[in-house]
Amino acid sequence: MAFWGRRDRESQERQHASDAQQAQRARSAIVAADERIRATGDELAFATAELGEEATAELQAGLDSVREHLSEAFQLHQLNHDHIPDTPDEVRTRNARILQLCEWAESVLDERTAALQARVERARRAPEMVQRVRADAAALRERVPDAQRAVARLAERYSPSALQRVRLHSEDVEQLLDFAEHSADLSDRRRAAGALADANLALETATETVRRAASILDGVDSFEIEALRAQNTLADVIDDSRSDIAAARTEPRNASVDDAIERLEAALAEVSAGRQRDPFADLSLVSSANAALDAARARAAKPVPSEAQVQHGVAAADHAIGIAASLIEGHRGWIGADARTRLAEARRHRSEIAALPMTEDSREQVLQLARRASASRVRASAPIQPR
Repeated sequence: MAFWGRRDRESQERQHASDAQQAQRARSAIVAADERIRATGDELAFATAELGEEATAELQAGLDSVREHLSEAFQLHQLNHDHIPDTPDEVRTRNARILQLCEWAESVLDERTAALQARVERARRAPEMVQRVRADAAALRERVPDAQRAVARLAERYSPSALQRVRLHSEDVEQLLDFAEHSADLSDRRRAAGALADANLALETATETVRRAASILDGVDSFEIEALRAQNTLADVIDDSRSDIAAARTEPRNASVDDAIERLEAALAEVSAGRQRDPFADLSLVSSANAALDAARARAAKPVPSEAQVQHGVAAADHAIGIAASLIEGHRGWIGADARTRLAEARRHRSEIAALPMTEDSREQVLQLARRASASRVRASAPIQPR
């Protein structure tokens, strides 16, 4: 009895210690949540002054919701410390709810304040960012003449279809830069007038417009590099294609190989015609024709079974399976499990054949499956062993 009494006391002591820790955490959590609400209210006031009420509406709504729900936590905390005695289970349940509400409140406020942080930082750096927009726009204007000369130079070398990849029109870039500078000026005016939301929107528009203009100018430089890379790759593919044609003429050939050679020769002749070419389209054309020749040579090196051969193989497999099935069904008491397994295997191979399309690429696979089905039938109709 003393042993069990000691165990009960130890269990109660552990529960009391756990309850005390929970109570302490609940008190700390509610104090921290109350302080967080106060601090977030201050942050909201500063953010509203810098961004406007529209930009901070979500944080305001989140803060209002947290205040409403945390009133429950404060009430539960008050019940835990009033003059009316409570059972340990009641106190434990209230503290658990307090911790849940405080954790939820911290999560909501973390999410809403993080969403505003970047915008607040941009708003605080607005004068600096406006100056950066104007400086970037001025620097980009100086690049426009060089880009125009580059496009004129590219037009002498490449076809109009190739130059569609270069999204440069001088008037487009100039209009973008004008719009960016106008948006920067508008941002300054609206900020001075106290229309903070409008000012921040205008600044974001100016920044994005400058980025688009820079992207267009950068595209001219990158096009020249990519076009040269495509031309170098094309030269290598042309050399490889000519070697493949010479090799194909000495190998076993069929109509498919001859057709592929003709297509590749036509592609090589086309990319060699004229001065103004599209290196990207030319590379795609020759690469595709070269791949087709490689595939045709591979098929010629390993002849594809004729359709008649495949049909004959499938018919033989069907005939063999039919004989085996009749034999097993007619002598059930004399056929072992191995023979029935072989018949099931043959039927599985036959079902795989039925699922395959009867095309040139699948003929070899169909014929192999038919042969396996026939081989499985032979084993299934092996000499009958009495059981």
